[in-house]
Amino acid sequence: MPTKEAQGLANNKNLDLVLISPNAKPPVCKIMDYGKYRYEQARKEKEAKKKQKTVNVKEVRLRPGIEQNDLNTKAKQAMKFLSKGDKVKVELRFRGRELGHKDLGKDVMLKFIEAVKEFGEPAKAPTFEGNNMVVIIDPKK
Repeated sequence: MPTKEAQGLANNKNLDLVLISPNAKPPVCKIMDYGKYRYEQARKEKEAKKKQKTVNVKEVRLRPGIEQNDLNTKAKQAMKFLSKGDKVKVELRFRGRELGHKDLGKDVMLKFIEAVKEFGEPAKAPTFEGNNMVVIIDPKK
């Protein structure tokens, strides 16, 4: 149908002629109330946003020389985060000469992962980022 004829038909019905697919051969148009269409689209987007679940990432910092009681306290805090459904980023910081003893840091990290395994599991193995060993623990479903 020619464009002028379609536009005239839309004007007779007090509606808008909306170009749906401009790249098609021939281009596809639709007669509709454009304001109402935009309002419904916005409502659908708002509903979809409400149903989305945001995932927070909480952070716990450790040191290679951490004592067992302090490690347990940090693990309890991480368990609280995991039980609420948040991810936990565990960062083990090395300073100065501690970088020469990365194996001690790895042991601390493995103890921590073992302590919180009931509430979550690591997404991947601990990795080094500069002077830090990092692991992200996902909550169990």
